[in-house]
Amino acid sequence: MPLKWTDSRAIAIALTETHPEQNVLSVRFTDLHAWVCALPDFQDDPQKSNEKILEAIQMAWLDEVED
Repeated sequence: MPLKWTDSRAIAIALTETHPEQNVLSVRFTDLHAWVCALPDFQDDPQKSNEKILEAIQMAWLDEVED
């Protein structure tokens, strides 16, 4: 299933798997953007992201690692 910027929960799960030791709150948005775009299932326009989208992904990722 292709991932889009709006799939924050699915992206968070994928990031948890690809960066398991990462401190989520210390990730810069530029790095987060690059990591999302590098996910194998990510198939959206890299230019369509913004701070609000990246923050939603970061918070979903934080929820995943805290569970």
